[in-house]
Amino acid sequence: MFKKKMTYRDAGVDVGKIRAAQKSIGDIISITHRFPRKGRVLSGFGHYAGLVKLGSQTIALHSDGVGTKVLVAQLMNKFDTVGIDCVAMNVNDVICVGARPVAFIDYIALRQPNEKLIEEIAGGLVEGARQSQMAIVGGETAVLPDVIAGEGDNAFDLAGMVMGVVERQVLGNSIKPGDVILGVESSGLHSNGYTLARKVLLSKYSVDENAEHLVQTVGEELLTPTRIYVKPVMEVLEKTRVHGLANITGGAFTKLTRLNKNVRYMLDGLPSVTGIFKQIQVDGDIDIEEMYRTFNMGVGFCVVAPKASAEQVIRIFGKHKMRCSPIGRIEKGAGVVATLEGKKHML
Repeated sequence: MFKKKMTYRDAGVDVGKIRAAQKSIGDIISITHRFPRKGRVLSGFGHYAGLVKLGSQTIALHSDGVGTKVLVAQLMNKFDTVGIDCVAMNVNDVICVGARPVAFIDYIALRQPNEKLIEEIAGGLVEGARQSQMAIVGGETAVLPDVIAGEGDNAFDLAGMVMGVVERQVLGNSIKPGDVILGVESSGLHSNGYTLARKVLLSKYSVDENAEHLVQTVGEELLTPTRIYVKPVMEVLEKTRVHGLANITGGAFTKLTRLNKNVRYMLDGLPSVTGIFKQIQVDGDIDIEEMYRTFNMGVGFCVVAPKASAEQVIRIFGKHKMRCSPIGRIEKGAGVVATLEGKKHML
């Protein structure tokens, strides 16, 4: 009898409904772009960060959280790395418009007061800020026992907001056929797809167990901090020409269409399924197409660049000890087409 393969929707996350809701929010809030008495909105909802022109400078703003990765931290009773994730989820998006992160504020919501928990989270935030070369200038800590659910007394949620200053604006409008798509390695799942990853892995293993395709325990793999790409990307912007920058997060490679919807992203050099991605695919019986629509699959960041810039981009990431290689090209058309297991799939 045919068995239906598991999807992100089955785990409780319907990406289609989320995108519809996001579009509705974008339509509603767009009217506020006329409200400011000072400054001018250049780019709002729909890209990786909002842009506001203030005098001679352009400010980039973005807000994001860690998602259900915090539940893994609670199960592990380990909280010193999710702060890195929180910073990474914000700064890796704001650099996609060519902005250098300058300042960050955090929001920690707790079920009950817990000084040790806050100190560990703060330590991770500081490490993320150090890697991003920016300051944490404030935040909010809220105790919400009737709102915050989770695992035990250490239940919490974590989010933040980053402000950046645009050094070289990159929105993707210069992307054209013939450009090269370069992929930069991720450190693992980063902070997306955890609702599906947890449903698959934690229904079969405890956080302390090992699994066939993992080099660490399940919990350690799931808690691996998100890689921060600020330093190499800012150096790339300073030293060479690029046409687009994409943080591969929720929605995986479908995120590329944020940059420019009038071209086709042909991905024919994506890495094979290994490590935690292989473990999730095997244990969850998940279709290959669904995997590349949901997870970063080992590619945490993409750079779209002219062919003449590609080698220098690769060298710069290599200097920062991050593997970067061509994974595709730009063609005429629309959408994202990936070659997976020898077959082309529209993502």
